[in-house]
Amino acid sequence: MNNEKLAKILDDVRATVPLVHCITNYVTVNDCANALLAIGASPIMSDEPEDVADITSICGGLDLNIGTLNKRSIEGMRVAGARAGELGHPILLDPVGAGASALRTATAAEILDTMPVTVVRGNMSEIKAVAGAAANTRGVDANPDDAVTDENLAASAAFARELAERQGCVVAITGAIDLIADAKRAYAVRNGVAAMGKITGTGCMLSAIMPAFLVAGDDALEAAVAAVCAMGLAGELAAARMGEKDGNGSLRTYLLDALYNMDGATLAAGAKFEQVL
Repeated sequence: MNNEKLAKILDDVRATVPLVHCITNYVTVNDCANALLAIGASPIMSDEPEDVADITSICGGLDLNIGTLNKRSIEGMRVAGARAGELGHPILLDPVGAGASALRTATAAEILDTMPVTVVRGNMSEIKAVAGAAANTRGVDANPDDAVTDENLAASAAFARELAERQGCVVAITGAIDLIADAKRAYAVRNGVAAMGKITGTGCMLSAIMPAFLVAGDDALEAAVAAVCAMGLAGELAAARMGEKDGNGSLRTYLLDALYNMDGATLAAGAKFEQVL
């Protein structure tokens, strides 16, 4: 995998305009829709169980985000996931807050165990909770003790590869250093800025746009790396625009602008990733 391959995936997103069905949380649903539009894809949002099978049928990918789950949306996820599986559509699971409550953890585990999930994406605390490992999730934020660092990078990559092999999917662990792995390969991504953590929903936006990359790409791991690099690079470009009086509201706007203006050449020039052996 090289930077030019990532560039092609992004350019193919813009060329094919994938329609992505998002069952996501109501805190960030508008940002998720705008991020998909900015990256060149098209969003549709529905969580009503009687509606989602038809909606998923006309889409190319499915984003399941449990950030504000309730009984109706959980049932909607089950119906949409089953339909996406029948159609062979890529499914992304974002286990927001897994480990913080029994319902979140059980729902995320059910989706991962009963649906053909293509990518599970979360912070290390959430991924550990879903994997059944010890994790003390602090709300929807990663426990600092679970942070991926240069010191534990190899061990974290081994954990991600093992989980990917066990579940038959790509595992994307996002944080200061991002890790994306399948059963045999793992990549660390070093794009992004800490200020992205001051905006509600940057992770949700990444989870929304990633299915578009999965539809456009022919390799799930490479498509996931491309999406993570694109989102992190957008954060860097947004931060570079910040003026003395700008705050997180401006950063949110600049982030969407950066996604909107990003093309394959920009991504190829700015993507920072390396394979972890």
